[in-house]
Order: sequence, then structure tokens, then C-alpha cells
Amino acid sequence: MTAQDPTPPGAEHEVYVDGNVLAGPLATVFAMDMTAATSQCTHCGRSGPLAGMHVYAQAPGLVARCQDCGQVMIRLVSTEGRSWLDMRGVAVLSIRTGG
Repeated sequence: MTAQDPTPPGAEHEVYVDGNVLAGPLATVFAMDMTAATSQCTHCGRSGPLAGMHVYAQAPGLVARCQDCGQVMIRLVSTEGRSWLDMRGVAVLSIRTGG
């Protein structure tokens, strides 16, 4: 891969589709109560439901921290017509989708 060629090495013959294919699966995931979803902290590795996080709402948005180590896991800021979701503090998010 060079600066001019964004194709990853060995991927010249791989077939892919664009991100629009995620619309249906993501709609089924995020159309439910996410507080029951289990998250894992990238800092300390603790796993637990989002409902157990310590959330601070005094800022322009919501800041959710790990209840064990205090690391920021989720930031959510919403304005009229748009929301920003930063989940870089979550290593894995496990969501029960039924069945």
C-alpha cells in the first residue's frame, strides 16, 4: 500500500460493498433499549451493562464513565437535528437482539 494506493496489501481481488449494507443490521441493533447492553472498558477491562455506568450530565452533553476505574467510555452530545456519539472508551458492546 502506498500513499497513492489505498488498497490494503493482498486485497486486490477481494470483493466488498459500501457501508450502506450496514443500514438494516444497525437499525435492528440501535432500535432498542441500549441500557441493557453490556460494554467492556478499554482501560480496565470491566464488563457490565450501560445502566451501571456513572453518567455526568453537567456538560453540554452526557459523559459516561466506567464505574470501576472512572475512565470515560461514552460521550453523547445532541443538538437540534444531530447527535454525536463517541464510544472510544468501549472495547466491545454486546447487545441482545432476541432469540
